[in-house]
Amino acid sequence: MDDDTRRLKRRHLIFYLDVYDESGEILGHLVDITTKGIKLVSKDPIKTGKEYKLKMQLPEEYFTDQDLHFTGRSLWADKDINPDFFATGFEISGLDNAARVIISKLINELGFND
Repeated sequence: MDDDTRRLKRRHLIFYLDVYDESGEILGHLVDITTKGIKLVSKDPIKTGKEYKLKMQLPEEYFTDQDLHFTGRSLWADKDINPDFFATGFEISGLDNAARVIISKLINELGFND
């Protein structure tokens, strides 16, 4: 997806939240989010075109749930602005209502007002 097809404004958060794969290994750190996708920054490249079962640790001072579980498909990857890291974009799918509420709260309460 290129920038011309983006419909939702990405929101950067005041926290770098950890995102794990289904094995419990840290996949990367969340740097921006919409209700349709996320961008992670990681030390190692993440394979694109693959569906991942993901878990995001939520900041306990804002949420009663500790984790958010969701599925994401890696769509693109590139070097990050910092050349020691990689950036990967994921499309989020299969969110239930509770997960949508959590993501909306992340965006509305923890997003930068830019």
